[in-house]
Amino acid sequence: MNPIARIRSFNRTVTRQIGALDNHFLGRDRSLGASRLLFEIGPRGSEIRQLRSKLDLDSGYLSRLLRGLESQGLIRTNPASRDARVRRVMLTAAGRRELAVLNRLSDAAAESLLEPLNPKQRAALTTAMEAVERLMLAGAVRLEVVDPESPAAQYCLGRYFEELAARFDMGFDPGRSISAAADELTPPHGFFVLALLQGEPIGCGALKCHERHGEVKRMWVDASSRGLGVGKRILERLEQLAREQKLPLLRLETNRTLKEAQSLYKTSGYREVKPFNEEPYAHHWFEKTL
Repeated sequence: MNPIARIRSFNRTVTRQIGALDNHFLGRDRSLGASRLLFEIGPRGSEIRQLRSKLDLDSGYLSRLLRGLESQGLIRTNPASRDARVRRVMLTAAGRRELAVLNRLSDAAAESLLEPLNPKQRAALTTAMEAVERLMLAGAVRLEVVDPESPAAQYCLGRYFEELAARFDMGFDPGRSISAAADELTPPHGFFVLALLQGEPIGCGALKCHERHGEVKRMWVDASSRGLGVGKRILERLEQLAREQKLPLLRLETNRTLKEAQSLYKTSGYREVKPFNEEPYAHHWFEKTL
């Protein structure tokens, strides 16, 4: 069976097995979509725009689902306290009780799937599910060139600086490092690439454009998303942007503690060279001819 046919067959099996086509998911009076929405709203609530982004739902369809849940007395929608234009959804007391029921029924459904299988089959199924989930997540990552001063970009940079400060022997102070200011990472002077998964920022990378070469900066991937190939994709996107700018060479430097970064650069065709700048936090310098 070819890969496309295999995926379609897998999708049919899964949708049938989990009851995705049933208007009474888990025996309750609502579809899988509406039930999933209750799970995502959760005990803490959520902004509508976050639900739309995370679930990748059409605005009209999401509105219909929310109206249905509201008519059942399971949710309430109010303006967010900090911005009246932002709408926030919260579970009512009845909604919290219903979520607890759905959680119990979901656990029972999972147990019923495992119960007919012997221990070896159970282990094989859960291992395969973990592999499929991670591969599907890898395929769901989206890369965008964004304003380096956008909230999502600033979030990633903040996490990046925090990690470097924790991992470097001498800590990390951005003010001491070679500059990569917002104006240097904004076209045509540079580019800032953001990685998004289910609408949430999970990684970044930047390119500074010089006359005769490009400079890779701010490469970071959230620990929870490592192993999905996100760093490799960000680096490839930066290389593509450099080629579009007719830059013949890319340069970068990294710290000795960042072993995974060094491995990424080496396997991506970068060769280690003599120091070409005075970055105080660098121990390794790399170049790649494009």
